[in-house]
Amino acid sequence: MSSKISFEGIGEVVATFACGEGVAPGQVVKVTEDGTVGACAATDKFCGVALSAEGGYAAVQLAGLVKVSVTDGSVSVGWVKLAADGSGGVKKDDSNGREHLVVRVETDGAVVRL
Repeated sequence: MSSKISFEGIGEVVATFACGEGVAPGQVVKVTEDGTVGACAATDKFCGVALSAEGGYAAVQLAGLVKVSVTDGSVSVGWVKLAADGSGGVKKDDSNGREHLVVRVETDGAVVRL
């Protein structure tokens, strides 16, 4: 049944930032300086997901439902504390993470509310 349900675009808020090297579409990012985002290290809190990145700028989704890569198999639906995994995705992190609503877990990632 879940394959017939789409969460794409719900509540989406996107802003353009300058970006550092190493920012790629689909990865979680953090604010590194005024108006600039960069890649997250492991356990960093993330501000959003880069939807595109080229020419020194990135479109970053700051709110809404978005699919992210998950490297921790213990992530389940519901309210989960998540932090960056250092590889562009997220992992469950009860000590450093920020609470996000996970609405779907799939083999290639999870749909979370930013």
